[in-house]
Amino acid sequence: MSKLVSFVIPCYRSAQTIRNVVKEIDAAMGELSAYTYEIVLVNDCSPDDTYEVIRGLCKERNDICGISLAKNFGQHAALMAGFHYAHGDVVICLDDDGQTPAAEAGKLLAKIEEGYDVVYAKYAQKRHSGFRNFGSKLNELMVRVMLGKPKELYLSSYFAARRFVVEEMLRYKNPYPYVIGLVLRTTRNITNVEVTHREREAGTSGYTIGKLLSLWLNGFTAFSIKPLRIATTLGFLTACAGFLYGVYTVIKKFVNPNVPVGYSALMAALVFLGGMIMLMLGLIGEYVGRVYISLNNSPQYVIREKVNADFDAESSAENANEP
Repeated sequence: MSKLVSFVIPCYRSAQTIRNVVKEIDAAMGELSAYTYEIVLVNDCSPDDTYEVIRGLCKERNDICGISLAKNFGQHAALMAGFHYAHGDVVICLDDDGQTPAAEAGKLLAKIEEGYDVVYAKYAQKRHSGFRNFGSKLNELMVRVMLGKPKELYLSSYFAARRFVVEEMLRYKNPYPYVIGLVLRTTRNITNVEVTHREREAGTSGYTIGKLLSLWLNGFTAFSIKPLRIATTLGFLTACAGFLYGVYTVIKKFVNPNVPVGYSALMAALVFLGGMIMLMLGLIGEYVGRVYISLNNSPQYVIREKVNADFDAESSAENANEP
């Protein structure tokens, strides 16, 4: 019996590219007779005609599911929405701009067949802008330090995961989902496979500085308490330094009573300590605020409209086999 593969694609400003991505998936899966497939397209409240294109694709064939979110919740929330409508034994996530090559999905599936739970695409040379590459490096450093990602593991938005990994991710009901953190807390049986990274077909990346900062905050506040431990350690070290400096000042005054008290040093110490205190309070406030929002049952996402969302996996598989 053939396995069903679900392609989950968050869509934002991709009216010009999403049809080509779907065509590339069709061509790639047509060469893999061991699999059938379905496609879940999630419109993350795109301001262009992206959802109109998705609706048109859904009308043309019943193995494509279209979901439209009521507002822009972000890429990871869009993925979580798509996971709820994916029936596949394996779920593959990729971008909507054509930069992640759907034609090489077979490489990810081959690694899954070798026994890995999750397979991430690795790019020999990324075609993102310098700003996006810099943001990716900072995100990689954050995930390695805060979430314990192995140094040799490369993470990207193009990955394949077994069904049980997706089911475990779906157990996370709180706002601020972070898919990488959910994967890392589920399994460490993860590997990379090298694929080509292409130039963007049209438009520009939807990630801004604000969105990247929000993504990083999601990562280390939702899945790690290391920032709080770092804050505690810094507070302890600062207190020790202040105590030692006080002892030094007293001894120096006894040895040389004529030594003037340093106003500049005092002000520098006050500014430094005040800044550290405000930083730590802000960090604690970020955690408390997210706990408060979670207790208020804020949604991960809100669906405005669905198309072909009620199809079953068997009918989808039969349709995917049709020429």
